Amino acid sequence: MRLDTLRERLLALGARPKHTARVLRLWSQALPQDSGRRKLESFMPATLRDALPALSAQLAGLATLISAHPASDGSSRLLVGLSDGQTVESVLLPRDGLCVSSQVGCAVACVFCMTGKSGLIRQLTGGEMVAQVALARQMRTVKKVVFMGMGEPAHNLDNVMQAIELLGTVGNIGHKNLVFSTVGDERVFSQLLQGPVKPALALSLHTTRADLRVKLLPKAPRLSPEDLVEMGEAYARATGYPIQYQWTLLEGINDSDEEIEGIVRLLHGKYALMNMIPYNVVDDLPYQRPSWERAAQIARSLHQRGILTKLRQSAGQDVDGGCGQLRARALGGIVSSTQPESTAIQWQSQAVMKATHV
Repeated sequence: MRLDTLRERLLALGARPKHTARVLRLWSQALPQDSGRRKLESFMPATLRDALPALSAQLAGLATLISAHPASDGSSRLLVGLSDGQTVESVLLPRDGLCVSSQVGCAVACVFCMTGKSGLIRQLTGGEMVAQVALARQMRTVKKVVFMGMGEPAHNLDNVMQAIELLGTVGNIGHKNLVFSTVGDERVFSQLLQGPVKPALALSLHTTRADLRVKLLPKAPRLSPEDLVEMGEAYARATGYPIQYQWTLLEGINDSDEEIEGIVRLLHGKYALMNMIPYNVVDDLPYQRPSWERAAQIARSLHQRGILTKLRQSAGQDVDGGCGQLRARALGGIVSSTQPESTAIQWQSQAVMKATHV
């Protein structure tokens, strides 16, 4: 269900703006529609009040839990069913965060990503994205939402922006705690600034070499790393939020000293944070993660040279924990690992030790 369609439906039922805001607020915060201090009989038109049970059931059916796969740090990967039978993944993160999907599949076709192997199947509506948040809030508190799950949010910009606007208003999520993640699309840098809610931005960099970026992200916009960082810096200065640059560490591909020098050249003095993420191995893809020691060395070196860097420690590398693997396993698309499925992946973010701590 599109959020603008939902609003039109509420209007047709006699809802005024205050009624619509109440319905959307209670839904997005996973609260019953009859909760609150004011009785519905004294506040809401009868036509809308009578329609609430059926409407609530329809909203609940937008995203339903199929399975949960908890990790030892308190995070949990969720396989979420949509009303048409498709599935996506959400991830409950430590410290009250949630990662949501914006598409079923993805058209960018990053060579190291399981989601991209299926191509784009369909767009998610804004309602389905908010429904992922409502579903998660039935399990725990959610104070941060990152659009980093399945799909490329820039390819579904209208629906994603509708979801961000709702979550940043009646959904009670702070604007800087709404994170839009993209491989880089020029439309994003201008359009995100035009809405009433301006989210933080995460840019998938992965390499400082333009030729290698084309190979790793074959269907991403042809923006050079220099252009991407320049536009990111302008967005960061306009919003007051640092850009989060995402870097999936691939052994022998983007973990060289040359890349370290390139990162320093691109990001020194920028309002930026580098997130280093060791690759999550997929059985039928020809990529490996570097050793944890090498990953820590890279992150420490960057930190020592003035690049604020975090090393994201992901566990359960042999339990199909990367984005899209849970869905693929459910569809029978990849070989299951030898570890129990419930182990899943940890997404604990750990700041790299400062230069004085080796």
